[in-house]
Amino acid sequence: MKLRDQIKAATDYITSRTKTAPEVGIILGTGMGALAAEVTDKTVIEYGDIPHFPVSTVESHAGKLHLGKFAGKSVFMMQGRFHYYEGYTMQQITFPVRVMRALGAKTLIVMNAVGSMNALIPPGSLVLVNDHINLMGDNPLIGPNDDELGPRFPDMSQPYDKALIAIAQQVAIDQKIANVHRGIMVSVTGPNLETAAEYRMFQRIGADIVTMSTVPEVIVAVHSGMRILGISTVTDACLPDALHPANLEDIIRVAGEAEPRLKTLVKGVVERM
Repeated sequence: MKLRDQIKAATDYITSRTKTAPEVGIILGTGMGALAAEVTDKTVIEYGDIPHFPVSTVESHAGKLHLGKFAGKSVFMMQGRFHYYEGYTMQQITFPVRVMRALGAKTLIVMNAVGSMNALIPPGSLVLVNDHINLMGDNPLIGPNDDELGPRFPDMSQPYDKALIAIAQQVAIDQKIANVHRGIMVSVTGPNLETAAEYRMFQRIGADIVTMSTVPEVIVAVHSGMRILGISTVTDACLPDALHPANLEDIIRVAGEAEPRLKTLVKGVVERM
């Protein structure tokens, strides 16, 4: 089945369940699911009920789609994402971006939990993503291109919208949200965490933070003509000369502690869009 037919099957099912026409797509990261409680007048759909949608297999990713109102806008909020390391293809993990765009969303706010190689960006920090480096060794646009979905060679010179970053910075100032930074994100496949030598390499190529997700979704969003804001929560320090083992429980705990600040930031951005 062609991708456009899969998208239509998914959108047909979603529109049979709700009349919400989303303006904004929001993808929540590890340990950030409580933000979904802020969506009102909503319909909640299990991923497994949506045709061609993958299902979340990672702890703290609930696998639920929330369609409703958030900060005065109609949203398509994903409580749980999909990762390449789960065994899905790049096309599968980015399928929800295609669906939200087909339903009408023109802006994507994408969030994740990251490690920081920058000593000036400690755990608990929020990072507005300036740019990214794709070290995943794959790309969701490989294969035949459907010109109705986007161009064969999308420009990636500015994947993260400068105006949205400026809005986020102003919200952080106005709301006195502490520890908000800007940085460069590198994406790798996982699921293993990296070696000290790899973290050192990331530093040398200009990356501040590292993720196992997000970049494929951003590539497809750019291909689809969406505006994008990336917000990362630093959950662990990845300093190669002072490296300590990380564990998922700590990552989820730190993400949860930062979530009230993240919620304030995201709500403020959506209100001002």
